[in-house]
Amino acid sequence: MKPIKHLIIGLMILLLAWAGPLPELAHSAFYGHMIMHMMVVALASPFIALGIYGSKFDPTITYPVFFAPIPAAFGELLIVWIWHAPTLHHFARHERGGIFLEQGMFLLAGVWVWLSSFGNKAAGIIGLLLTSMHMTFLGVLLGLASYPLYPHHHGHGSLTALEDQQLGGAIMLVVGGLSYFSGGLWITYKLLKERRYEKMV
Repeated sequence: MKPIKHLIIGLMILLLAWAGPLPELAHSAFYGHMIMHMMVVALASPFIALGIYGSKFDPTITYPVFFAPIPAAFGELLIVWIWHAPTLHHFARHERGGIFLEQGMFLLAGVWVWLSSFGNKAAGIIGLLLTSMHMTFLGVLLGLASYPLYPHHHGHGSLTALEDQQLGGAIMLVVGGLSYFSGGLWITYKLLKERRYEKMV
């Protein structure tokens, strides 16, 4: 698939996440907020990064020092965990400026991690697996909590606050963990294929 097609797919996923019904749903449902989050970092971001990678707009070639996969993974971890703290999470879900800021930072962090990993495959495998681990851990924390972690949230529809939170945690655990883990495996395959080709040449 050509890079421009990857970019178009990524932008379409982003448009669906931001211009569809999810922003309104995220206002009242924790799981809606989590679906939007996963669509941005785990689905749109890798396609956008693939669309940029190797092109004349690829910053990993011009500024490699700013696109080291492991620091990018830790930077993404910091951004995700900070925005899931109760105070900032409340700000993102109930203030228009808050959700714009949060989602923008999620997009930048997601593209940063994926683009860094594509640009430096060996370290990128570690970066994506680290991201998969922290996504999985946060998903488990939200999904297995025995009480609501967000006191300002009162549930959605027939879901109690705890059930809504647990559903959101399960979505992060499955989609986030699987996306980054799969990305790490895919880069491993590409790297081994490149090494095999180099030996043949």
